[in-house]
Amino acid sequence: MDNLQIATPEIFLLAATCAVLVVGLFVQAKSNTVYWLSQLTLVITLIMSLSQIGDDAVTGLSGAYTVDVLSASLKSWVLVIAIGIFLYSRDYVGNRKIARSEYFVLGLFAVAGMMIMVSATHMLSVYLGLELLALSQYAMVALHRDNGLASEAAMKYFVLGALASGMLLYGMSMIYGATGSLNLTVIGDVLAGNSETLSAERTIGARFGLTFLIVGLAFKLGAVPFHMWVPDVYEGAPTSVTMFISTAPKIAAFAMLVRLLVGGLETLSADWQQMLAILSALSMVVGNLIAIAQTNIKRMFAYSTISHVGFLLMGIVGATNEGYSASMFYAITYAFTTLAAFGVILAVSRAGFEADQLTDLSGLGKKNALLAGVMLLAMISLAGVPPAVGFYAKLSVLESAVGAGFTWLAILGVIMSVVGAFYYLRIIKIMFFDDPADDIEVNPAGDVTAGLAINGLAVIGLGLAPGLIMGACIAAFA
Repeated sequence: MDNLQIATPEIFLLAATCAVLVVGLFVQAKSNTVYWLSQLTLVITLIMSLSQIGDDAVTGLSGAYTVDVLSASLKSWVLVIAIGIFLYSRDYVGNRKIARSEYFVLGLFAVAGMMIMVSATHMLSVYLGLELLALSQYAMVALHRDNGLASEAAMKYFVLGALASGMLLYGMSMIYGATGSLNLTVIGDVLAGNSETLSAERTIGARFGLTFLIVGLAFKLGAVPFHMWVPDVYEGAPTSVTMFISTAPKIAAFAMLVRLLVGGLETLSADWQQMLAILSALSMVVGNLIAIAQTNIKRMFAYSTISHVGFLLMGIVGATNEGYSASMFYAITYAFTTLAAFGVILAVSRAGFEADQLTDLSGLGKKNALLAGVMLLAMISLAGVPPAVGFYAKLSVLESAVGAGFTWLAILGVIMSVVGAFYYLRIIKIMFFDDPADDIEVNPAGDVTAGLAINGLAVIGLGLAPGLIMGACIAAFA
């Protein structure tokens, strides 16, 4: 096994997770020991990942794993967001007597899966990382096992996730049959004709494989028309798990798309561009229009996520480095903006009360101005209103689509952004102009309040200085 040291952060993370799992067996259910050990594990792994930024691209583990600017940057963001998720989730899982040790351990395994996906350059390592993430998420959704809605959501998630995995595997096997390799670099060379000239039959086989691969990826991303699992899972899962599913995995999903489509199948870009353009358009239209009718916050965010997947795909559709950079920027900023929004929802929830309806945020501006302010910044960012970072993210993918000749898709994106602004601004109206439904104070713990304040400042600060992240995104595809 060559160059094993390039996977040092992942090896440490998995070893530490096993240790945390054992410690969790011996501590009391109310203890925060597992939480603090999990946070310490993430911080050390983050330092290890940051140390890899700037090094030249290195491939190891028999070509299955690569560390480059793209992987080091994305892994660092995944870890930063995971730290925020654990911070905001701590009191929520404790108050509801959800298996808190298992929650943090499963979360760490899911983070390991995401890190593997980000660096994978072989179809087997892509699949390994994806399934490690998916299996952890299935279990996390089912953690509240006395809740019928959560059990139903976990079952739906598992069945449809298994179907998506089957599609992915079938597509990968067809591409292997056409090219004779699962290594993405070799596949790229073969399809480009550098190794041999493909027969017409094998080219058709590769295109069929690509189609199944796109279907599997669309299932995993929740793009229309493969989105049916998203609203039910978001609503049924404990809110802390919904926050987990809707944030960091979007970054890993972007990395998987880039590794598979750009790293291995870029020669077939004329084929996957059209498919992604249709998925992008359908996701933006269906996600935004149905989100307007929702009164449940988690279902609204589910359809909102579907629409944002459409924007994420819009950057990749152009098959240009500018588009890939724009999509990378979009994935990162969407993740930490959604983290802020769900952090506020978790802070408003309390023991015996689940803030899952839009009206549960009524009068939040009068109860806790800081929380309402953070939610305000998150909403205007998701709506694409300047100067929040979401505005620059949307502008970047729209510019890349126009530059690549997909002007119709960019125009549709602008129209859908206006439509989407309705349900984001409705939340602002409910928080600041409606009267509170009760006089119960909303005062989260000090470290949670500080985390939300930093999160909110990042949403507005990075909107004023987007170059801080965009520079790294451009460098990743230079």
